[in-house]
Amino acid sequence: MIKLIASDMDGTLLDEHGEVPPETFELIVALRERGIHFAASSGRRYDRLCQFFAPVRDQMDFVASNGAQVYVEGRQVGREVYSHLSIKRLARTVSMFANMHLALFDSTKSYLLDDECKFVREVDKDLPNVERIWKLPAATVNIIKASIFCDDGNVMDNAYVLARELGDEFVFAPSGSAWIDCMQPHVNKASGVAELMDHYGIEREEVMAFGDSMNDYEAIRFVGTGCAMANGRPALRAVADRVVGYNYEHAVQNEMRGLLESA
Repeated sequence: MIKLIASDMDGTLLDEHGEVPPETFELIVALRERGIHFAASSGRRYDRLCQFFAPVRDQMDFVASNGAQVYVEGRQVGREVYSHLSIKRLARTVSMFANMHLALFDSTKSYLLDDECKFVREVDKDLPNVERIWKLPAATVNIIKASIFCDDGNVMDNAYVLARELGDEFVFAPSGSAWIDCMQPHVNKASGVAELMDHYGIEREEVMAFGDSMNDYEAIRFVGTGCAMANGRPALRAVADRVVGYNYEHAVQNEMRGLLESA
């Protein structure tokens, strides 16, 4: 029996307009009443995810910032931050390439290491509460997420170059059409889901996850039932246990409804 559902947001749970379909809230509550927990698993920060799920935010869980922030029904149970030394190495490497532009995030702000006009907002990189900076934030600032905008759109080549330069300190996952998420090794959506499993005493075969992009890869491979969207990356579809419908068809909500009926 499935006891935990973890779903990505953009291209997965959200519709073609980037909004949560209204029936999602009722489904989350109904599943919870039957002992099935629901978690939003996203590159977005916790504060931004709470805006999407305002009606049910305290009746669900969150794996935010690609696993760096984990919340259970409004209570933080996990947090991972980048080392200041790693961030310095990342910034130094990105500065070598004119086509790459670094954005850093703490729990409330977005720090841009280039002029704002160099960045294009996309999916979970909407750059909330943005601040242009000319030097790195102080070591006392807890960075929970780092992403790179590629103005040439060639994320695969750029991810390869970054992996050759800094593969010992980061995992570089293409996200959207022009962004690369710079994730800490062993900190990802799968590690966040594992924290929820530990909290609830749930086994892997009791977890279902949905995703469409490469920052969902670890979670799709980790859980008992990994579901890729029909609109997802080919590599993700290849390793998934199942390929479901498209996000604009509300495929995740249909799967939630099916679990509800079987429960």
